Amino acid sequence: MGGGSVAADELRLLIERAERLEEEKKGIAEDIKDVFAEGKSRGYDTKAMKKIMAIRKKPKEAWQEEESILETYMTALGMI
Repeated sequence: MGGGSVAADELRLLIERAERLEEEKKGIAEDIKDVFAEGKSRGYDTKAMKKIMAIRKKPKEAWQEEESILETYMTALGMI
């Protein structure tokens, strides 16, 4: 890097940018919390909603494989 003041200015700007993003992240987390609270107030199971969100993030094949393994294990344990 260059001289001390240039590096310090750049570092300060990076830190301030990260701080702003952290604040935005807090706001988004609160918004998500509000969405789940709304879902709960309308009678939806928030655990199920979160599970569906986790499933939707995965490729279909990966989820199907996990489900198949889970079913196999549960059958072996006499749970289904």
